[in-house]
Amino acid sequence: MIPVVTMTAMLALAGCQRGDATEPLKLSGKLFIFNYRISKATYNLAFDFQGKIPDGSYVEASFENPAGGEPLKITQKIFPFWEKLALESPPLRCVVKDKPYRVAVSLFGPDANKIQTVETTVISSLDQTILPKNSIVVGPAYDMNPKVFVKGGEADYSPDTDCPKA
Repeated sequence: MIPVVTMTAMLALAGCQRGDATEPLKLSGKLFIFNYRISKATYNLAFDFQGKIPDGSYVEASFENPAGGEPLKITQKIFPFWEKLALESPPLRCVVKDKPYRVAVSLFGPDANKIQTVETTVISSLDQTILPKNSIVVGPAYDMNPKVFVKGGEADYSPDTDCPKA
């Protein structure tokens, strides 16, 4: 009797660990990344797979544009051997500290039918004014940008001030 009860309990626990088969993507991380060297901010999201994703599947992500206007969108193919999914937005301008920005990620199967949509908000702990308006380096060798390092040794690290007021 005890082995049967133990086996039943183990099977029940194993079933709990699989997750919901109808929700194959599970959000595991979200943040803004500010790269001071190239003066770029991006949304970054990470997802774990909660089951098999059909070959030929893809995601479409829509990121609220902090500078206003239409959302920024990306499409990314998913490969069946991937264990995780990482999404990065196009470069951003005008990110404001402590403001929630909307993000929606939709998973589509190979037949273009929507399987799942994940909606969330991402909040920055920094304001984009920490970044200089121009990249401080350019090119593959990270040469000093002449727009920042002008003749005479003066450097212009001033932030982008052309953002709409919230």
